[in-house]
Amino acid sequence: MNKKVLVHKAGRVLTFKKFGRKGFSIFQSLNRVVKIGCLSVAYLLFAIPSNGERNMLIAGHDTLNAIKEVAVDEVVVSAQRVPVVFSQVARVVKVISKEELQSAPVQSLQDLLRYALDVDVRQRGNLGVQTDLSIRGGSFDQVLILLNGININDPQTGHHSLNLPVSFDAIEKIEILEGPAARIYGPNAFSGAINIITGTDTHSNLKVKLSTGEQNYRDLGGSATIISGKVKNFLSVDHRESDGYIKNTDFKLTDAFYQGGVKTKIGDLNWQLGNSTRRFGANSFYTPAYPDQYEQVKTTFTSVKLETNTKIHFTPSIYWRRNQDHFALFRYPELMPTWYKTDNYHLTDVYGANLNTWFASSWGKTAFGADFRQEDILSNVLGTALGIPIAVPGERGHTFTKSDERKNISLFAEHSISFNKIRISAGAMANSNSQLGSSWSLFPGADLSYSITKQYRWYTSINSSLRMPTFTDLYYSSPTNIGNALLKPEKALEFETGFKYQINGIEGHLAYFHRDGTDIIDWVKKPSDNVWYAENITSLKTDGVEFSAKINPSKLLNQNTFIQSINFSMSILNQGKQSGIYSSKYVLDYLKNKVNLGLSHKITKSLTANWQFSYQDRNGTYTYWDGSKYGAETAYKPYVLVDTRIQYQPRRTTYYLEAANLLDQKYIDFGNVSEPGRWIKFGVIRKFNL
Repeated sequence: MNKKVLVHKAGRVLTFKKFGRKGFSIFQSLNRVVKIGCLSVAYLLFAIPSNGERNMLIAGHDTLNAIKEVAVDEVVVSAQRVPVVFSQVARVVKVISKEELQSAPVQSLQDLLRYALDVDVRQRGNLGVQTDLSIRGGSFDQVLILLNGININDPQTGHHSLNLPVSFDAIEKIEILEGPAARIYGPNAFSGAINIITGTDTHSNLKVKLSTGEQNYRDLGGSATIISGKVKNFLSVDHRESDGYIKNTDFKLTDAFYQGGVKTKIGDLNWQLGNSTRRFGANSFYTPAYPDQYEQVKTTFTSVKLETNTKIHFTPSIYWRRNQDHFALFRYPELMPTWYKTDNYHLTDVYGANLNTWFASSWGKTAFGADFRQEDILSNVLGTALGIPIAVPGERGHTFTKSDERKNISLFAEHSISFNKIRISAGAMANSNSQLGSSWSLFPGADLSYSITKQYRWYTSINSSLRMPTFTDLYYSSPTNIGNALLKPEKALEFETGFKYQINGIEGHLAYFHRDGTDIIDWVKKPSDNVWYAENITSLKTDGVEFSAKINPSKLLNQNTFIQSINFSMSILNQGKQSGIYSSKYVLDYLKNKVNLGLSHKITKSLTANWQFSYQDRNGTYTYWDGSKYGAETAYKPYVLVDTRIQYQPRRTTYYLEAANLLDQKYIDFGNVSEPGRWIKFGVIRKFNL
């Protein structure tokens, strides 16, 4: 059979194992005949209707039945209100596949994202302890994090948005959407969004992992996928701990996650439930003057979502997330000074419900939806005074004395249409937040792409976005930090244009973007001052150029090669501010130059190696702490990181030896927090088919 697949009308299904007389990896891994009727859900659902297909739609036929012939395309991504195949997105979307995840020389999502294009990973504690994540020069509060399409951002602070209840080994795919995404995901998708996807295995299996390494590192975890008829269950549990690479950087992290689903006549019903507990020494995390800081964080999350397969597609979902944080400036009570009164206690509850609806017609695909989100906080530091104190769960003798809450409502509309070689998608989000009164604001956007040839596509887009201040921005007060209850939301407008290419064995893009940000929120201070204040910076303009290339030598040369894959990417950013003489704590310390190179190659049939190189050059300065007092402003120094993983995989067992920071570089991502040097780990993963 050639590379095009003939799909007959309902009731007749062809089966196959090959395309173009070649056995593709998906069919080999499944080891069974695959029905094209199943593939049509992933591919035909999002194919662009031609003029003939529009005529059939006018006659009342659904797109799925109308298409007679379609070329097999890439994976479907959620970069629009209507899901679309990867090659048709007129935006920069990075998809990290299951194969890339399994071979990467990392032990956490945060470490993996360090090698993603234009993603800035600033770790206070590594291996998933605590990370500030930003995209395209934004701040860590400006990125929206989703778990299987559900918003899990924390309204207290972006420091907690990556408190995922999912172990790294349970993640099966990651989608990174660069640039504003308010009309797709709503508020807080200011500079980009990251969707973490789990539980995509198609057969029952059990995985067990054991890992150990320097700094007394230990990781024990496992996952199970159980499929029975139309019901699917996925469970993962993981515990990792270490004594730390320097004093007071020890940690204990435990994650438990369950995901279930059932196929019904009207569609797929899915639910998920997760819990994460983090306990860690926070040496100099928030101030180097007190290195014995300590933090405990508990996160619980659950959601239910239905995706219908009716002519008008409905996707309703509900979710709840709770995050409880206990921060101690002094880890050991016996060392507390007399002036220190109490630790910080916070508890946030987020409830949400949303509905997305879309349908196909002779004029393209139309989507509309609504989202409601309630954010509550109890604290002894953040918010306004409570009439009656509330006991802190699990903390005897401590109470919450402050609180706040806000409601957010968003309405969405989007339309996509294709004709000849042109594809257009346009839409808008209307947003209202109780913190801003009863007014509504509109945030439009549009994407356009043109297929120059089958291999090259030009695209351009313009999108707007907003970001509400966190409760920390609004209320946090300490001897060195003063919040601002009068903060306005951040707003931005971003223009982007570029080219995407997909040649046999090579794919990538070249892009330029410009973002105008207004009322940007940052913690700033005058050079002579030691107190940071939360303020709306007047203006922040960001320009960036980025390039990526992913090469599959075997496919390119049409023969087996020693090198399995090459990934290269680079980005150059420049920001211009209008904020007077103030120094910036977060916003202006952006990653101005970043170059990544990834290389995967064979050693023997079952032995492979993966190398990751990253050059990073950060803008901005930090106030140097010499151990007893603050000194001069010190510029961040560029550095090169090299990570490697050698992996031996005979059948269902994987043995790996991994070295992070192989060159033992001394570097700083944030303030006076030193990052770990070389760290060697060894692990075993065993998979059992059930």
